[in-house]
Parts: sequence; structure tokens; C-alpha cells
Amino acid sequence: MSRLRIGVTLRVVGVLVVMGIAVFPLYWMFVTALSSNADLFAADARLLPDFSELGVFADALADGEALTWLRNSLVIALGTTVLSIGLGIPLGYALSRFSFRGKMLTAVVLLLTQMLPEALMVVPLFALFNRFDLLDSLTGLVLANSAFVLPIVALILKGAIDGIPRELEEAGRVDGARPLTMLLRINVPLIGPSIAAAAVIAFFHAWNEYVFAVTFIYAPETQPASVGIANFIGEVGTPVQTVMAVAFMFTLPAVAFYLFAQKYVVAGMTAGAVKG
Repeated sequence: MSRLRIGVTLRVVGVLVVMGIAVFPLYWMFVTALSSNADLFAADARLLPDFSELGVFADALADGEALTWLRNSLVIALGTTVLSIGLGIPLGYALSRFSFRGKMLTAVVLLLTQMLPEALMVVPLFALFNRFDLLDSLTGLVLANSAFVLPIVALILKGAIDGIPRELEEAGRVDGARPLTMLLRINVPLIGPSIAAAAVIAFFHAWNEYVFAVTFIYAPETQPASVGIANFIGEVGTPVQTVMAVAFMFTLPAVAFYLFAQKYVVAGMTAGAVKG
């Protein structure tokens, strides 16, 4: 019993340490946002927040720019998630269930696209978006982010569909179900955890994306928060408290979304690893 208690204690301590490491950056942003200039440049770091400085959050939201940035980031992230999942499900199903010439090459090409950095795609995408009048629009960013994250979403869903017994679809085919019906009524409910995991990946990619946003967006009213926060950095000075306050608010939705979907992430990432 003593060994069991020691083992449980060590596990609890280990979990608390990992949680502390993960949460500390968010906590430090909050503390820094509530620190005065004297505290920021003091010899000893301030470890506890000064709640008398909570007005910095109201000041950061006063002109409405920060709320506009957060709204734009949410639109881009949700649009990218919906579009990439909507296209990734049929693409993953086709790669898993249908046989066609170049199937293996298609899967390899999808995998190789993840080795390309975003900076390499900026120039051709800029020319393409300029031709189709997609510059300085949230729609253009949704399309660019979806194109970048779609391959990994499709491959995750393909692996999950590979783990579904084909006998289920054969039974549906006997009842006269078409491929689209089998996909929506048989496969999609069974790969729900993998869809959630892929949605988290797509959401985080679009939420944190900076290269495409800073290149394709010009107007302040269409900038996402990732670009807006960077605009606080000036030649003369940088309002550190305001930057940290907006960054804290920018981080919270992503953390909340992950906490909501975390149980599906683990199940989804392991789905399809072993065929049944």
C-alpha cells in the first residue's frame, strides 16, 4: 500500500508540474498586463497580479479595435475549420475506400505539402488572390488557410475511416445505400472523435496564422488579432500592458476551445492507428 501511495503521489505531482508549466505563460501574461511601469522595470519580478490595474483591459477594448480583431480571428478560424472539415471528409473517404489511378501518389503529395513553409507560398498566392480580387478580405484568408491545412485533415480522417470495417458499408450497400449516404450515415458518426481532432488542428492553425494575414490584409478593420497585436510595437515605445491584455484575451478562446474538445483530440489522433 505504501508503494501504491507513493506512486499515486508522484503521478499527482507530475501532473501538477506539467499543468503549471502549461498554464504559467497565460498567468504571466495576466500578471504583466496588471503591472505598472515601475513593476515592469523593477529589479525583482512581480509574481502576483495587481487587481487595481484591471482598467487596462477596459482601455484595450475602449476604441473597439481589439474586439474587431478578435471577431475577425474568430470568423477566419471558424470558416477555415468548417471548410477544411467539409472538404476533408469526402477526400479522406475517397482515399480510403475508392481505388483509382494515382491514389498513392495523391496521398504522398498531400503529405509532402506539409513540408512546404507558408512563406514559400506567399508570392504565388498573392498573385492569384490579386487576380480574383481576394486581397484584403476574410474570405481570401479562409481559402488560404483551408488549402494549407486541408491535406493533414484529409489524412487524419482517412486513417480513421481505414479503421472502420467494410462490412458495415456492405450491409448498407445491400439495403440500397449510395456512397454519399454511407459516408454521412455510417462513417461520419463513427469518426466523430477524429473529426473533432482535425477541427482542433484547423482551428488553431487559422487562429494563430500570421504570414498570410500580414501579407494579404491591409485595412485595420479586416485584420485578425495576430496582426493587430503586432501593430502595437512602435519605434518610440510599446505599451506592454496593453499588448499583454489583448494577447491574454486572444489566447483565452483558443484555450477554451481546446479544453472543450480535448477528450476528442486524444481519441481522434489514435483512431485508425490500428486496423480492426
